[in-house]
This record gives sequence, C-alpha cells and structure tokens, in this order.
Amino acid sequence: MNKDHPIVKFGKTGVLLVNLGTPDSTSWLDIRKYLKEFLSDRRVIEVNPFLWQIILNLIILNLRPSKTAKAYKEIWMEKEDMSPLRYYTIMQTKKLLDRISNKDLIVDYAMRYGNPSIKSKILKLHHAGCERLVILPLYPQYAAATTATVCDEVYRVLMGMRWQPSLQIIPHYESDPLYIKALSNSLNSRITKLSWKPDIVVASYHGIPQKYFDKGDPYHCYCHKTSRLLSEQFQSVNILTTFQSRFGPEAWLKPYTDKTLENLPKEGKKNVLVICPGFSSDCVETLEEISIQGRESFLQSGGKNFDVVPCLNDSDDHINLLEKLTKKVL
Repeated sequence: MNKDHPIVKFGKTGVLLVNLGTPDSTSWLDIRKYLKEFLSDRRVIEVNPFLWQIILNLIILNLRPSKTAKAYKEIWMEKEDMSPLRYYTIMQTKKLLDRISNKDLIVDYAMRYGNPSIKSKILKLHHAGCERLVILPLYPQYAAATTATVCDEVYRVLMGMRWQPSLQIIPHYESDPLYIKALSNSLNSRITKLSWKPDIVVASYHGIPQKYFDKGDPYHCYCHKTSRLLSEQFQSVNILTTFQSRFGPEAWLKPYTDKTLENLPKEGKKNVLVICPGFSSDCVETLEEISIQGRESFLQSGGKNFDVVPCLNDSDDHINLLEKLTKKVL
C-alpha cells in the first residue's frame, strides 16, 4: 500500500436505532432549540413555510417553551440527568448490541431532532468502517411525520458523502407477531397487578392532523390494525383506539384521548387502563400527558380507578423484537 494513502477502515455494518428526540435539558433555551428543529420540519407542519416561520418564531417559540419545560420537569430523570426517552433508547441500544454483537457489527442510536443527530452518528459509523448501514426507526406505525422524516434526514446526510455506505431502512412493524406479543404480555402483566378490573382499555396513539390522513397517510389504518390484533388477544376486555397530543386549531384524528377520558365516567366506565402502543419508550407524551394530565382529568370527571401500562422500553420482549427486525435484514 502507498504510504501516502489515507487509512480507511472498512468491512463493518452499522445498525442505527432512531427515536423522535428530546431536549438536552429542561432549560428554556434547550427546550426552545428542540422545538424549533422539530416544528420546522415540513413533514411535521404542512402549511405555507413562509407564514409558518413567522408564526413559529414570533409566537410559538416565545410562548410554548415554558409550558413544555414544565412538562419535562415533571418526568425528568434527575439521577441520570436525561429524559426517559433518551435513557430507554440508550438501554435498547446496549441490550440489542449484547444480543447481536460481533466484531464486524456496530450498534448505535440517534435522535431525529436534538442530540445525538442522525448526521453525527452516520458519519461516526462511516469513519468506523461501516460500509453497510441499517436504520431502524423506532416507530411501529408508519407516518410521514415520523418514519418518513427519518428517511429524509438519512438521505440528506448521504447526499453529502463522497463514499456512501449501502443502505437498508427497516419499515413499520405494526403487525409483527413479536410486537403484538410484547404488547399483549405488557398489558396482561399490568392487568394481573391491578386490584380492580378495567371497564375498558384505551389504546392511545400520537395523533396526526386529519388532512394528512385525507391526503393518503396510512398511519390511522396501522394504528387500528395494531389495536385489532391486540384485541384478539383479550376477548374479555374492550380496547378503544384514541389519538393524543394534538397541536393547533385544526382537526386531528379522532377520537381524542383527552376528550375520551373526560367522557368515559359519564358512560359508566369508571375503571380505565391506558396503553400507548405507538411509543417505543416512555416519554413526555406518556408520562406527563397521559399518566399525570390524563389521570387528573379522568378522576375529576368522575372516574374511580386509572392506570397506565408502561411502554415496551428496554423489556426483554422489546429487545426480542428489535433483534428479530435487525437480524432479518442482516
């Protein structure tokens, strides 16, 4: 080899788990920085970009960070000094590496918004000698605003690289038997620990604007498919699909989770268990919006018992699923 030739590592495969993202801290500035990146994504907010940037920078980014920071402070892991979403994504990465580890395989994680960025991790894997790249978006149900935007960012990074790795993106897995089994086991485990019987199980998924669905986004269908398959495992319990976390004045997918929780006691359903199948890790949407706000709203409306099933997080069932999804393409 020519002694002037740069040292180039090669022969490895990189597996990159990608989650939505999280602020670096609960400070106003870090929250604002995170929200700006997230809400500037054209797939997340599909309105006139010029008009939206005015609204975003003059109004939303001056008002919303304080409210969001308050929510994050409620669920922040003080000892680890990070959000639960970051913690569980790190644990998922470590446990998956333990399962599939070999000298030619590197497993890492990135966030679509915030740190560590997809770009920084792809470049890191490339410099470590990864000639093949496997991307696993941690969204069971595909949506343009989640899975597709991960793909967008991966493609943008590759466009700027001189020597590109080969690429495989693992698709949605809303009906994978191991995924349904993991949900079923977690739901059953929670039910057996309760001292009361749920009148209904609410399966709450993150919502998207109704117009996205009308334009052809399959997310709504995938959510209902997951709920249907999960319901088949629990014939004695009715599972109701709802959608949470709506943002802005326009119509989103219905029924809304918050309105449903307010109305259930009036319908005689005063013992409610909530599961959030669309979230791979517990986060501000599950721990603050559902476990705190949802509980308070339900009980104030006349509810008696309320509980929430933890997300799959770093459970053995979840790692079994991630292992299967990864090995399938390796």
